[in-house]
Amino acid sequence: MDDQGKAGLFRLEVGYAPGTGKLKMAGGIDSITRESIQRAFAYINGHKGNMGIAQAFKTTDFHVESINLLNNHISCDAGVGLVVAIYSSLMKQPVLPGLLVLGDLSIQGNIKAVRSLAEPSQIGMDNGARCALIPIENKRHFLEVSADIVERVDPVFYSDPLTAARKALGLK
Repeated sequence: MDDQGKAGLFRLEVGYAPGTGKLKMAGGIDSITRESIQRAFAYINGHKGNMGIAQAFKTTDFHVESINLLNNHISCDAGVGLVVAIYSSLMKQPVLPGLLVLGDLSIQGNIKAVRSLAEPSQIGMDNGARCALIPIENKRHFLEVSADIVERVDPVFYSDPLTAARKALGLK
């Protein structure tokens, strides 16, 4: 979401190849999205052992592209989305179908809540979301979400990046 409350929708695509744990981003990623992706990658690099992906991470290069599906020039706080995507690729397990990932993280792994749940949840539902990963800090905002969305998009709350990644893959 931008400062005016306008929401965007992005798809993160992560490709991987044998390498040495480097991040490569496709062109056309704006500076805010780029910073968010770099923060998340630094977090993963620092916590790969705790996440159980250290060996696979060290021998893999990651290619990331952020695709603005609404083409509305909104920046994307994609940190948690990147953690989910890289974890999914290294664990060789797909994310849950129709998953909407909300939230960002600091380089230390502190979760940054979203400004509002109503708009991103509505856009997600309109575009096929069946469940949404939501920062636990946003739980109090859940009352702002319409009954129609609550009925069609299952909320899945998380408190840290690893929990988000595991829940995104349907793991406990």
